Amino acid sequence: MLLKGTGKPLLYANSCMKLSLFLKLDSHARQLDVTVVFCFLVFSKCLALLYVVFVFVLSECGNITNLILCVSDFWSDRTPLHEAAFQGRLLHLRALIAQGFHVDTVTMDGVTPLHEACLGGRYACAKFLLDNGANAMAVSTDGATPLFNSCSSGSAACLKLILQHSASIHTTYQLASPIHEAAKKGTQRECLELLLAHGAQIDLELPDVGTPLYSACMSRAAACVEVLLYSGADVQIGCGPDSPLHAAVLGGGADVVHLLLDFGADGCRRNAEAKTPLDLSKPNSSVRAALLSPCSLSQLCRLRIRRSLGKSRLHRASSLFVPHSIKDFLLYQ
Repeated sequence: MLLKGTGKPLLYANSCMKLSLFLKLDSHARQLDVTVVFCFLVFSKCLALLYVVFVFVLSECGNITNLILCVSDFWSDRTPLHEAAFQGRLLHLRALIAQGFHVDTVTMDGVTPLHEACLGGRYACAKFLLDNGANAMAVSTDGATPLFNSCSSGSAACLKLILQHSASIHTTYQLASPIHEAAKKGTQRECLELLLAHGAQIDLELPDVGTPLYSACMSRAAACVEVLLYSGADVQIGCGPDSPLHAAVLGGGADVVHLLLDFGADGCRRNAEAKTPLDLSKPNSSVRAALLSPCSLSQLCRLRIRRSLGKSRLHRASSLFVPHSIKDFLLYQ
């Protein structure tokens, strides 16, 4: 049988096609071989360079132990020192420091052993690290300080210890504010009280975070809401147009809603979506019932007097020439 238009046998055509295919495959194989050889050479050179660097550093440090310590002193991953501090293993921590580990060894994220001790609420480890020169003002890449971590763990003992080492309670990092973190901690009010006693800004409003009172309401931290209100927090300032009362309603805390209303929260205020707290409440809920409850005449009188006294009401109310029972009532005591 002949191939049409050529006069060549069909078998000849098949042979030509097979030969062409073979030549193409051979060409691709050669290109692949060149690529593999090139990658191998680059890899070999990188290994050789790493070996030279390793030998140089090793010669500078003296031995492999010093090399590890040298690297740990600068940038390192989480070390045994961090683990011991977080887990509260004081004896192991002492041994590691005695072996030469730097007390402020940092991870790639800038976390120190003191960060870990405070995050774990390990007072003894935190004290040991501070006594050995740990930096109480160390800041991680996300802005966390030992002070912030103490608030995060709810450890009043660690917080008091850090404050004794002149740590600042103010921060430029919006997502790592100690007072906002402390305000979220439900029944653990000691940290919040310590920060306020050391001059923390009670009405500090951060973008997209709001005030400490707003954070406490969002977290349904009734005890912290109470501390903030009794300490003079402005009940109307929340997060932009959203008030603490809006946050409390969304959080579903009827007890928090009662507290805010008792301190004069505006139930008619509208948020960014033009909704009032009542609009956000669920039908037949305890929160809605609290919002619909009328204030007593005595409550209205107290709010009127406190507003007339202004920001300094907490100090001025105690100096009024009125019976002590009325003073206590004005101060919610």
